[in-house]
Amino acid sequence: MSALKVAAFIALIGISSSQTSDCSYLGLLKHLNLTSTNDVLQIMRPVKNWTTSTLVQVDMLMYGILQVDEMSQTVTSHIWIEMSWMNEFLTWNSSDFCGIEKFTVPMSSLWTPDVSILEDASDTSSIYRSPLGQVSNGWVYVTTRQRLTFTCHMKLRDFPFDTQKCTITFLSMTSDAGVMHLGTAHNDTALTRVSEMFMVTRGEWDLVTMEISAPNVTKGGTAQSKLIYTIIMMRKPMLYVVILIVPLFYLMILDLASFFISEARGEKLSFKVTVLLSISVLLLILQDMLPSTEENLPMMAVYCVVTFALVGISLLEAMLVSFLFDLDGYCGQKTRSSVNAQEEIQLEADFDKETASAAEEGQRKPEKSPLTLDRSAGLDALKLILEEVKAARREAEGRETDQRKSRRYRRVAEIIDSVFFVLYFLTVASFLTYIYVVWISRYAENIAMKSD
Repeated sequence: MSALKVAAFIALIGISSSQTSDCSYLGLLKHLNLTSTNDVLQIMRPVKNWTTSTLVQVDMLMYGILQVDEMSQTVTSHIWIEMSWMNEFLTWNSSDFCGIEKFTVPMSSLWTPDVSILEDASDTSSIYRSPLGQVSNGWVYVTTRQRLTFTCHMKLRDFPFDTQKCTITFLSMTSDAGVMHLGTAHNDTALTRVSEMFMVTRGEWDLVTMEISAPNVTKGGTAQSKLIYTIIMMRKPMLYVVILIVPLFYLMILDLASFFISEARGEKLSFKVTVLLSISVLLLILQDMLPSTEENLPMMAVYCVVTFALVGISLLEAMLVSFLFDLDGYCGQKTRSSVNAQEEIQLEADFDKETASAAEEGQRKPEKSPLTLDRSAGLDALKLILEEVKAARREAEGRETDQRKSRRYRRVAEIIDSVFFVLYFLTVASFLTYIYVVWISRYAENIAMKSD
């Protein structure tokens, strides 16, 4: 009999537990009044005491940095947002429902916080909000994927070794800090690590870190809660080094080497003009990369402009030196012409004297016709000798004119060229050393920041 009583007691316990425990989701939904439309749960903030502030946790992950437009000052990226908050009307004892701890529910039947992004400039069609949310013992979780285009004030002074800090601000447009305050479920280190792990598209930018702050901003006497994600990105500079920095450096070296080209060959000016035109082409490429609204001139623009100015000054110096060389040659030719003319006049005068004296003697002694004929033949021979002497003198002066003339303009040109080359070399070396030290130090800081 005792055994039958024990069996009956166990059976009664099983029957009572089966009556009190419901293992279906329908029973849980009935318990939470979610089987029919409940307007109260849709429009009312889910707190039992209206003085209680609702904590809304917003965790954001970056899946890709698609584009950074310096002209429009915008950044396009793929982000994933998980938002969670406490709904005090959706709590239950999991032991009463066979251990059910979470379930999904349409978000259209529940209150949703009006959290938006302040810097959002993207199209609404690029936003995908999950129609279902997950409820876990009072906490509601909902996810959003978005191709976000947001504004960012960029500082391009260190371009292309720059690091940009862009902010994504979450806030409520209608609720103050006493009604809703924003926070995160995970810290910034964990969100940065997960973002780097799942990031698919990087482009020319690397994600350094994400910093999170949650200040309360007072506006019109009302405190408003904000959640600010500071996205720190580092540019990959290798492309710009290859297409801009290295070519400009080689063009500067070529311009320095052009000082060793001889002025007599006439190739120095054309070479410098070619170098200047090459720098102009690189400036046109740079124009399409940098915005015209930048307040401070970027270091890259300073590098290009100073290089262009130095090569232009070098070209003007080459033109001055070439002019002095030509002026020296012109003065030498003019001096030779005047000397030759004077000597020819002197020789002709002597010849005329000889001819006149011979004529007078011929008039005095007309009877000596043989002597007169011999004298006339001698004058003709003397005239021929005079012509040969003139030709020989011209040839000798043509060979020795560079040694005998003063060369004062040539010496001035050589002094100017030597002094300018020394000053030009020192200026170029100082400028390149300064700007490369700045860039290298900045790049080292970026690498150290990323490694930390």
